[in-house]
Amino acid sequence: MTVTLTAYIEGIGLLGPGLSDWPSSQTILSGHTPYQPHKTMLPSPALLPAAERRRSGAIVKLTLATGLEAIAAAGLDAASLPSVFSHSGGDGENCHAICEMLASDDRQISPTRFHNSVHNAAAGYWSIATGAMTTSSVLCAFDACFGAGLLEALTQVVVDNTRCVLLACDTAYPEPLYSARPIPDAFGIALVLAPQHSTKSLAQITLSLTDANVDRLDDAALENLRISIPAARGLPLLRAISLKQNQPVVLDYLDSTRLAVTITLC
Repeated sequence: MTVTLTAYIEGIGLLGPGLSDWPSSQTILSGHTPYQPHKTMLPSPALLPAAERRRSGAIVKLTLATGLEAIAAAGLDAASLPSVFSHSGGDGENCHAICEMLASDDRQISPTRFHNSVHNAAAGYWSIATGAMTTSSVLCAFDACFGAGLLEALTQVVVDNTRCVLLACDTAYPEPLYSARPIPDAFGIALVLAPQHSTKSLAQITLSLTDANVDRLDDAALENLRISIPAARGLPLLRAISLKQNQPVVLDYLDSTRLAVTITLC
């Protein structure tokens, strides 16, 4: 028996190399504007108190930027939304800094580095910044992080009959960790998902499992971005929306199991 999950996308956030936000990226993903890669610029997390702002790392800045963009587009209050955070492995820069300290003569790790090392650090900072006291799920799924996050968020929307925000983000690993885990830059996608159609609905999304081949991007540079950063595996979904076409999309998930997604514009 095929099980399908259906919800509505009400808001989108996007930030990555050459993609500064969702509105300006739509013409790039639809092929009307050339894609020009450049390093991701992470904005300062203005909603955080000054002390937390100084302590926040790249993964915190990225999740706040994409999540708040998606929620603002949906016209919602971030404090009211359950959240799903999904990463390939967390904050690569912080992990690198801790490894450097442990390999040095001075092995005293700062409290800030230590509390940022836990996998749910971004979720904690999100709660501080937005005042959210709602449920928060945090996933670590290696290359399957976008697919796992989308599946978890849609399941919550359908089962709990409530809106949910998905925040799928990855950050770069410096050398020598980069040689073992070559994620070159920060990239994030956020989606506000709702159980029913509303005036803010952009598209209906229906998801099921499949063994079909994954959709790839025609632009070679965009395809390289898709395969080089796990969170960017969601780009074919965003391309379908930017093209303003009702169409099926197959996204990466596990080695032999993918996600069949049907996009129907509202």
